Amino acid sequence: MLIYAHRGASADFLEGTKAAYEGAIAQGADGFECDVRLTKDQQIICYHDANTTRLAEVNLEIANTDYAKLKQEVDPYLLTELLDLAIAHKKNLAIETKHPVPTGGLIEKMVHQLLASKEKQIRVSGINISIMSFSWLATQRNIRAGFESVYLIADERLAKLNLAGVIAPSIRIIKNNSSFVEKQKIMGRKVFVWTVNDPSDVKLCADAGVDVIMSDKPAQARKALGYS
Repeated sequence: MLIYAHRGASADFLEGTKAAYEGAIAQGADGFECDVRLTKDQQIICYHDANTTRLAEVNLEIANTDYAKLKQEVDPYLLTELLDLAIAHKKNLAIETKHPVPTGGLIEKMVHQLLASKEKQIRVSGINISIMSFSWLATQRNIRAGFESVYLIADERLAKLNLAGVIAPSIRIIKNNSSFVEKQKIMGRKVFVWTVNDPSDVKLCADAGVDVIMSDKPAQARKALGYS
């Protein structure tokens, strides 16, 4: 089972920042998870929320603010910078596109274009890139573009709508249904689980045959599995 750092090593560093992802490398994460949004001038940044209120002392709407202003106020990490870091350190990358957004499917289109522009470097590095979304429509766009697509779900009933090769339930779903992973594997799907921080939940996922967990605490997750 692989361990992806959820927004970086976000239990120890400000989530989604360069420091958080560098911390994830130091903690031995197998990959990175990130959330992406478009700025007003269509730069792809790693940012979970629609605005900066929760993480900074300023209130800026990401979609309505140019990158230069955001750079000055909150210094967001560009997806292209994170991708370069992942390539350089051979870390897998799971990219979550956020919805709903004013620009609709443009975020997927631009992520696809960025990945295509670095296809050779990605291939040479040997890393795996996944594109994730809670949006069924966004997931279909990722499937049609030929990328490893991940359908995120917080409600187990939505699993029956999944057409992607990877299903990503919350840890609550795994805890409530011990056969969920097995059923997905029978259908030929990989299973990614979010957000797994408790050591007992890490072990539960490993025992169930989960492929990837996303954790705020990659070092602790590794310790729970007895990894050196």
